[in-house]
Amino acid sequence: MQGDEAMTEASWAMRPLILGGIGLAAGFVVHLIIGAGFHNNLSTMQASSATGVVLAAGLTGFTLERRLWWWSLLFAVGLALVGALVVAWNGTPEDWSVGEGWRMISLLLAVAVAAPLFQAARDEGTRRFPYQSVHDHAWTNVVLWCACWVFVAIVFALAWLLALLFDLIKIDFLKELLEKDWFWRSLIGLAFGAALGLLREHDGVVRLLQRVVAMVLAVLAPVLAVGLVLFVLALPITGLNALWEATKSTTPILLFCVVGALILANAVIGNAPDQERRFPLLRYGAMGLAAVMLPLAVLAAVAIGLRIGQYGFTPERLWAVVFVALACLWGAAYLVALVLGRLDWAARVRPMNLVLAFLVCGVALVLATPLVSFNAISTRDQLARLESGKVTPDQFDWRALAFDFGAPGRAALKKLQTSANPAIKTRANEVAKAERRWDVKDASEETRKRTEVAANTRTLQPGRALPGGLLDAIGESYNCTRQEKCGVLLTSETEALVFTDSCFAAPGPAPTPSATAGGKGPLPPLLRFGCRNGDRYHLEDGRWKQGPAPRAATEEDLKTIAAGYAARNVEIREVPRRQVYVGGVPVGDPFE
Repeated sequence: MQGDEAMTEASWAMRPLILGGIGLAAGFVVHLIIGAGFHNNLSTMQASSATGVVLAAGLTGFTLERRLWWWSLLFAVGLALVGALVVAWNGTPEDWSVGEGWRMISLLLAVAVAAPLFQAARDEGTRRFPYQSVHDHAWTNVVLWCACWVFVAIVFALAWLLALLFDLIKIDFLKELLEKDWFWRSLIGLAFGAALGLLREHDGVVRLLQRVVAMVLAVLAPVLAVGLVLFVLALPITGLNALWEATKSTTPILLFCVVGALILANAVIGNAPDQERRFPLLRYGAMGLAAVMLPLAVLAAVAIGLRIGQYGFTPERLWAVVFVALACLWGAAYLVALVLGRLDWAARVRPMNLVLAFLVCGVALVLATPLVSFNAISTRDQLARLESGKVTPDQFDWRALAFDFGAPGRAALKKLQTSANPAIKTRANEVAKAERRWDVKDASEETRKRTEVAANTRTLQPGRALPGGLLDAIGESYNCTRQEKCGVLLTSETEALVFTDSCFAAPGPAPTPSATAGGKGPLPPLLRFGCRNGDRYHLEDGRWKQGPAPRAATEEDLKTIAAGYAARNVEIREVPRRQVYVGGVPVGDPFE
C-alpha cells in the first residue's frame, strides 16, 4: 500500500507547474502590495499582507502532497494567517526598534520548526510525530531551501547574460524587463516555485543531496570536536580573564560553536539507529561535541551576564539571554543522554530533540509577538541605572534610548525632558531634537577623542594656541587620532591647515612588508606624497568645518557671468596665489 502511494506521489507531474504558478502569483502579489522601489516605508497592512502571502506560498510549496493536499493548504493558510497577525500586532515596521528585527527571525524559526512536525503528522494521518520522519523532513526542507535559491541565482545569471547579449545588437527589451520591479519579483517566485516542484518531483536527487550534505558534515564532526575539547581543556591553564575582557564577542562566538556542535553531532547520529555512523572516529567525535556543548553554553551565559552587569539590559542582550538559555537546555539534554547512555547515547537524545523542537517552536512564536517587550524591559533597566547614579548623564547611552528601544524608549526620553536633574534634563532636550541616531553625540566618546586629538596635535606657529572648536572639528573627521601625529598652521583667524606628520617623513630604507601590512604602520613617504597638501578647515557661523569656505555667488553675479560668456567676454588675469612652503620648498597645490 505504501509503495502504491509512493508511486502515486512520484508520478505527480503537475507539481512543478502548480508550484511554479503559485510562486509566480505570490511574487506578483507581493509586488502589488509593497509597490515599486527598494526603500519604501511599509505600512502595517503592507508588511502583514506581504508576510502572509510569502508564508502561504512557501509553506504550500514545501508541504503540498497529492494525498491529503487539503491538509497542506489548511496548514499553510492557517500558519500564514498567524504570521500576518503577528506582524500586524508588532506595528509599523518603520517604528520597529533595532532589536525587533529578531522578532521576524523568531517567527520564521517557529514556521521552519512547525513545517516538518506537520509533515510527519500528515504522513501518519494522525497527531503522531515519529522522530525519524520529523528529522528526515527537516533535513529535506533545508536542502530544498538552499538548492532552490541556487536555482534562482542561476536563472537570473542566465537571464542577464541573454539580456546583455541581445543588448549588443540593440535589442534591449529583455534588459529593460529585468530592471522592472514587477518582473524580477515575479521571476523570483516563478524560479523558486518551479525549482521546488522539480526537486520534489525527483525525490531521489534530493535524498542524494541530503546524504552528501550529511556525510560532509559528519566528517567535519571530529575536527570541530577536537578543537572544542582542546579549548575547554585549555581554559583552566590559560585562565578566563582574556575571555571576560572580550565579552562583546565572546557570547556570539560561543553560541555559534554550540550550534555547530549540535548540527554536526546530529549529522553523525542520523534519524534512526540504522542510519547512525558507526565509524569510531565519527562516533567519538559526535560524543565529544555532545560533551562540550553545555560547558560552552555556560561560558556564554557567564559572558552575557558580565556584560549585562556592566552595561545593563538592551534588546540585543535580552535576545542573547534567550539564545543562551536554549543552548544551555540543549547542552544539558545532550550531556545527560551521554552520561546515561554512553555509547548508546543517540537513542536517548533523539526523543529529547523532538521535545526540544516543540519547545523552541512555542518559545519562538511567543517571542515573535509583543507579549514580551524587550524594549520596555531594557528601558526600565537603563532608566534605573541613570536615576540611581550608577551611570552619569555623559556615560548614558542616549542614542540607544532614542532610537534603539522603540516606543518605550521614546516615551522615557520625553519623561526625562522634565527631570529634576538639570544635567539629565539638558541632555534629554538635546537628544530629543536629533532626527537620526548619529546626530546624537556620545559625550564620553567626544571627550576621549578630544583628549586624544589634543595629545596628537601641535601648532606649527610657536606661541599660538589652537582653538578648542578646531580640535573638535579635527576629531570629527577622524584625523590626528590614535597614533597619527599632526601639525596645524593657522593661516588666519578663520582658516587653518592640518598636516599629517607621516606625510613629511624623511626618505629612508623601504619599510618591511610587515610594517605596513593591514594598515598597521605608516606608508612610505613616496606613497603618501599626495597628502602633503594638508586638510583645510574654516570657521563658519561660529563652528570650524573641514573643506574650503563656500564661495557666495549672488544672483546678480550669475547674470553677469551669463551675459559675459554670451558676449565672448572671457579673459585671463594674473592673480596672487597662496601656497604652503615647508623649509622654503613649495609643497602641494596653490589655493585661494
